[in-house]
Amino acid sequence: MPKRVLCLLVDGFEEVEALAPVDLLRRAGAEVVLASVTGAPTVTGRSDITVQTDASLTNVIGADFDLLLIPGGPGVATLRKDGRAAKLAAAFVKAGNPVAAICAAPTVLADAGLLEGKRHTAHFSVHSELKAALAAERVVEDGLVITSRGAGTALDFGLALVRRLYGEAKAREIAESIMA
Repeated sequence: MPKRVLCLLVDGFEEVEALAPVDLLRRAGAEVVLASVTGAPTVTGRSDITVQTDASLTNVIGADFDLLLIPGGPGVATLRKDGRAAKLAAAFVKAGNPVAAICAAPTVLADAGLLEGKRHTAHFSVHSELKAALAAERVVEDGLVITSRGAGTALDFGLALVRRLYGEAKAREIAESIMA
């Protein structure tokens, strides 16, 4: 049975940070559900790329997933205001499942209280809020929390997610197949 990943999308998401990890996870065999936080059937990213979603977040809350993926971008402000992403992240960790956030999205994990005492990184634009962020680290894994800096680290981040769900050999296989 494939691993299941829930990826939260909202208008203003950073396309590279969502689609590169989703592509790598799907290459590895994961079932990735692109969930629209607002319930809209399509979501438009910060660079005006429109993506068809698989489901409304409302319809998948409570479903069984192995990992939560939260891309960054200007849409993170909407995620934080909505509040469900932070609650969902807390529930994932409580259930023993990893949460992954990139760019500004680690602020959602902070809202959930998941970064306290954890090593993490984030985009420099949120370092004033996440004062303990490790600026030099591309991807940081600490227990069930996986964070990354931004669009430029999206492939490293995606490969870390593959590694978490499928192991080192699968991550190496995917990296070699894309010449990373």
